Amino acid sequence: MINQQRLLAEFFEMVKIKCSTRAEREVADLIKKRLQSYGGNVTVTEDNTGEKIGGNCGNIIAYVKGSVASAPVVMFSAHMDCVEPCGGVEPVLKDGIITSAGNTVLGGDDKAGVVAIMEALRVAHEQKIPHGDIQIVFTVAEEGGLNGSKNMDPKALKADFGYALDSSGIPGKIIVKAPGQNKIEVVVTGKTAHAGLAPEEGLNAIVLAGKALAAIKEGRIDEETTANIGIIKGGGATNIVPDRVEIICEARSRNMAKLEAQTKSMVETFEQVVAANGGKTEISVKKAYGPYVLSENDPVVKLAAQAGSAVGLPITMEGTGGGSDANFFNSYGVPTAVLAVGMSKVHTTDEYIKEADLYSTAEWVLELIKQAAALKK
Repeated sequence: MINQQRLLAEFFEMVKIKCSTRAEREVADLIKKRLQSYGGNVTVTEDNTGEKIGGNCGNIIAYVKGSVASAPVVMFSAHMDCVEPCGGVEPVLKDGIITSAGNTVLGGDDKAGVVAIMEALRVAHEQKIPHGDIQIVFTVAEEGGLNGSKNMDPKALKADFGYALDSSGIPGKIIVKAPGQNKIEVVVTGKTAHAGLAPEEGLNAIVLAGKALAAIKEGRIDEETTANIGIIKGGGATNIVPDRVEIICEARSRNMAKLEAQTKSMVETFEQVVAANGGKTEISVKKAYGPYVLSENDPVVKLAAQAGSAVGLPITMEGTGGGSDANFFNSYGVPTAVLAVGMSKVHTTDEYIKEADLYSTAEWVLELIKQAAALKK
């Protein structure tokens, strides 16, 4: 059994530490210190991802040598950064619900995942629970682009399979499908002119862009494909016909063929509509991350379901429309499922988590450690 009082205290401690994206140093140093204090055969390192992305901290990667040599190596991961506002968090526990005081996010995304892993490791060591080798990866800069996992060295991953503790929903939910994403950056060029003296000499780039946007398929395309127009920048004054507009869009799908088809459709619509109206386009497409799809028969999923059932969790397997570090871990050859940790209304000042879900998540991780020891590589 986990130590609930200790787990709750550590959660409160960690959410109080400001950990903005690319500024995770304080919480990372605390995590490293705690990991190194557990005893046992634990190796803790920090990679150079911080230098690559302009941050003050790299990913924390720990390796715990186990006592069962025949067992597979299991990875547990969570991210250290939080969305804003995450400074000065005041966690409040009332009637079994943990919230912030109301002016900040709570930070359960993803400190709930961090502390569940930390507590399970502590208990496994204290109770001398037989287990195989365990790898821990606490990433930086997950919010806003998965930049911690994206920029790590794939060779640093030694696991046979893994779990990213980073989903809303009650513990027991297993995310087995997630989309890939393409980022589409568009520049629409028209011709500038004085809007009052000679508007007929201009070609309004905002109007050109508007015509293209009206023709684009966006929103929910099908059950596994979406598209969004996220950012538009253009114009400088009302008396000037604008000659340049910048647009940033995205396309997502759990199916690569659909992702490429939706991306192609958006690009061609911009090109054709703008050209037909006398303007020009410059378009770049950047792959943000690829999709992943796991089967309920994959060892990583079967073990999660068995371990969750063993501790009384209601098991569900779902797809998601969002990306996570698991997208990159899967692309690096480590089958990784995302586990729900109970966080709700994330990325808002209304974020909350049930106290009981904190404990259930840690029990789930501990049971995964125990059951993995019975498997063979």
